[in-house]
Formats: sequence, C-alpha cells, structure tokens
Amino acid sequence: MSLKTRFQLLIAALLLIASVATWTVFERIAEGIVEQWGLRVAEIQVRYDSARLLQPLEREIALAMQMADSTVLRRWSRNPDDADLLAAATEEMESFRRNFRDQNYFVALRESGAYYHNNAADEYADEPYRYSLNPDNPDDAWFYLLVEQGKQFHININPDVELDVTKLWIDVLMYDNGEITGMVGTGLELESFLQEIVDIGQPGITTLFLDHSGAIQLHRDPGIIDYASLIKPEGQKSTIELLLSGGESRVRDMMEQLRTQQAGPEQVLTDFVSMDGQRHLAGIAYLPAIDWFEVTLIDLDELMPVSRFASVAIVFSLMLLAALLIMHIALRRLLLDPLLALEQSMLKVRDGNFDAADELPASSGEIGRVINHFRGMASAIRDNTRNLEAKVHERTLALERLARHDDLTGLFNRRGMNELLHEVQARCQRENQSYGLIWLDLDNFKDLNDNHGHSMGDHALKAVAEQLRAGIRPYDHAARWGGDEFLVLLTPCDPSTLARTAERLRAMIAEASGQQGPMFTVSVGACLASADRPLHTVLQAADEALYQAKQAGRNQYRVTTD
Repeated sequence: MSLKTRFQLLIAALLLIASVATWTVFERIAEGIVEQWGLRVAEIQVRYDSARLLQPLEREIALAMQMADSTVLRRWSRNPDDADLLAAATEEMESFRRNFRDQNYFVALRESGAYYHNNAADEYADEPYRYSLNPDNPDDAWFYLLVEQGKQFHININPDVELDVTKLWIDVLMYDNGEITGMVGTGLELESFLQEIVDIGQPGITTLFLDHSGAIQLHRDPGIIDYASLIKPEGQKSTIELLLSGGESRVRDMMEQLRTQQAGPEQVLTDFVSMDGQRHLAGIAYLPAIDWFEVTLIDLDELMPVSRFASVAIVFSLMLLAALLIMHIALRRLLLDPLLALEQSMLKVRDGNFDAADELPASSGEIGRVINHFRGMASAIRDNTRNLEAKVHERTLALERLARHDDLTGLFNRRGMNELLHEVQARCQRENQSYGLIWLDLDNFKDLNDNHGHSMGDHALKAVAEQLRAGIRPYDHAARWGGDEFLVLLTPCDPSTLARTAERLRAMIAEASGQQGPMFTVSVGACLASADRPLHTVLQAADEALYQAKQAGRNQYRVTTD
C-alpha cells in the first residue's frame, strides 16, 4: 500500500474520528443548552399559567364571599318562608348574578336543603327554587361534606345532575351569628374556561391543574378531569399518575414539599418525568389561595429538538476537513485555538452566560462563519430569553394591578382594600391611632340599570369614583368593594372628620349626579374604629350604619363609633 494511500486513509480515519467526537461533544453541549433553556421556559410558563388562572378565579371568589356576607341573604336564610324576605333575597341574588363572570348563581340553605339557581339565560328568574338537597342522595353529598368541613370556600369540577350542567363551581359558606346557614356561589362554564386558561395551543407543552390529593381538576382533555373529587375515595380518583409512566413519586415529593412550605406561585420546582414513553420536563407550583397545584409538562424534543443544530455540526465537519490539509502551525492558529475558544464559550452559554459568545476572538474562513453563527444563535437565545422575561415581568405587573384595582373605576378592588385595611390597622396599632371606615351604596342601583341600561349604571359607578377621589384627602383611600358598594378608609381620623367626610361625599355625589345622565344618590354608613378592634366587626358596624341610612330613607349618612 502506497504512502499516499495510507496517508489518505489516515486523513479519512482522522476525519471520521474527529467528526464523531465533535458531533458527540456538540450534541451534549446542545442538549445542555436546551435543558437550561427548558428550565427557564418551564418556570416562566408555570408562573404565567398560574397568574392566568388566579386572576379570574380570585375575582369570582371575592364576589361570592361578598354574596355570602350579604345581610339580606343571611336574614332570609334564617326565615326562608317569609315572603318579603324571599322577595328581597331574590332581588339580591339577581344583583350578584349579573356581576358574576358567567352570570349564574346558586344558593343552598342548610336547614331545608332548598337549592336556588338562575343561569345566564335568566331561565329561572320567576322561580329560582330548583330542587331540594337530600343527605341520603349521593349526588348531594358534596354539600353536606363541605358544611361538615367548615372550609370558607371550595373550588371543584362537579356535574349537577338536577340541572344537567357540569361547571367549575365556587362554593362559599354563608354564616349568620357564627352558624353555617347555607352556601352560595357561582359556576364557570367548563369548556370555555379550559380553552381560555388550559389549552394554550402550543405543541410540546401540556398544562394541567391538580387539587391537594393530586386529582386532575383542569386539563385540555375533559375526559381526563376527575369530576366530583371531593366525594370520591382516593383509589377512584383520576390523578397525575394517570398521565405519567415514570417520575410519579418525584412529582408527589415536589407537591408535598411546596405544600409543606406553603410556597406561593412564584416558587417553581422542576424535574424530568416520563409521559407516553417520552421524557418531559415537569414544572410545578403551589397555589395556596385555592389549594391547587399548577403543573406544566414540556417535551423538549418537540419544542427545541437538538437536530436543529445539525447545520452547525456540518460546518464543523467541513472545517475539520480543511484543517487536516494544512500545516501544524496553521492548524493550531486557524483551527485548534478558535475551536477551543468556541467550546469554552459554548460551555459558558450552556451555563447561562450568553455574553461569552461576544468574547470569542475574531477569525476568518469557516471557523469565522461558525463563530458568527454561534454568536448569532447565542444572541438570539439571549434576546429571546430577555424579551420573554420582560414580557412576563410586564404581564406580572399588569396582573398584580388587575388583582388589586377595579377595571371600571380605577379604584382599589376588594382584595386591594383588604390588604390596605390590614396594613393600616397594623400601623394604627403601633401608633395608637384611630381610623375611619365609610361604606357607600348606590341607592336603587338595580332600577338605574333596569331603566337606563348597564352603560348608564357604569357611568354612575365611575361618577361616584370620581367624586370619592375628589372628596378625600391625598393620603386617604377609596375602593370599589363590589357591585355598587364603595369603601373609603380615613387615617388618621377623629369623630368630626369622619362625620364631615361622610356628609361631604354624600352631598358631592348627589350634586354631581344628573349632570350627564339620570339622578342618583348614595346611602352612607361610617364607623370610627380603634386599632385593637377586629376588622370584621368594624366592617359589620359600617354595614349596619349603612343599613340604618337606607332605612332612614336613603341619601342619608349614619355614623357609629366604638
């Protein structure tokens, strides 16, 4: 065999060995980059999906809690056979129905088991009583179990056999003088909710939500959802194990860890699991507000396959072929040194240092093009990552504002005011100050909506908000408590300031009404509270003062103190 032939065979062998080695190293580095990128995507996706679920649910929960706290409904629940109380309760329930997202409600009374309901089509406006719950009926077991547990609210996916509907139900217990007298709530249409929140339409990404036992509550495939989880024995539930073929124990461990630590949606745990025989990256977050878990399963092979880097590997092979045909010095200067720098840069990029690509030395020829390709790839990944993080940050800020402010009026919403009330009460306790709480309610708001339309009702709500902003001090706060009710927080406050402010706000709103629409007034109840007084009793006192103002003929104000 001639030297030329042997040299050509040696060149071919070296080329083959170098190509295989280069592809192996490149594949591992590329897989590392994809995994690091996948971890970030999983964390971002989990936080984003959690926020998308909580934002609509928290509004409905808050409104359902307000409904459960309604004085009208609580009085009626004690005397359900009183015709006058029933009429007032029906009007109150209809008022809440129009404010719920899917415009439906239910009220179930504990003593009689009577179940009242009206839907978005307003089919049962004249006869909201639908049926009676029976403790011996398995289909009604959910009601009695929730009453027995005494949990303030509960969320479940449950079919209502009598109404022939399946919804995501929000159940809130109704109390009167510390005793459970019934349950109120609303239902969200399951199919549209799944399309809006769960089925994101992104190949390679599966989003689902689990309850504390691991039962599947939301999934893009309704057939996988575990309906009526509350009353099912553990062995009969459709749990996360139904989807996974490996890594189930790790998922359970992460769920237990998050729940034990009472971690919020911002803490995400990740690990690899197997689904349908394919490796998936699982990201999990705990949502303590509803006692659910958000799980995102990402198929990295579909979302970002390593094969997309094949063109770069081909360039590597061509570069090695050219390098083996030149002298040792040229080989080292033009190929080996740049390759070493490129490998180091790729390792740094794999570890998240995307700026390492900009530190690569200048080169020419094939190596220069590869370096430029890598710089472009690293720059694209860096820019995409930063843009994605920026968008998530913007959306997070927007969601935080939406979670604490009312869309229509721009005032604090119930959640935002609740947080502020606790902060102010804590500060007043430290500084030994009193604070004032003013509760305003639009008089005859239902008649305003019925006679002039909801747009005029919205105009009245915005007009009230504008007068509240104009009539309070810069350091006081106003909120839309829900429906046509508003709260004003005065701190610091004394009896004269409270009375003057309550009357001033009532007069300003009465004077401003009718300028661009029909006349409207408000009834005002106010309470001056010491810092050590429980917050719920302050709210109840203000509510009672408001009730007295309405009883006095509306367009009045009443003030109560400790």
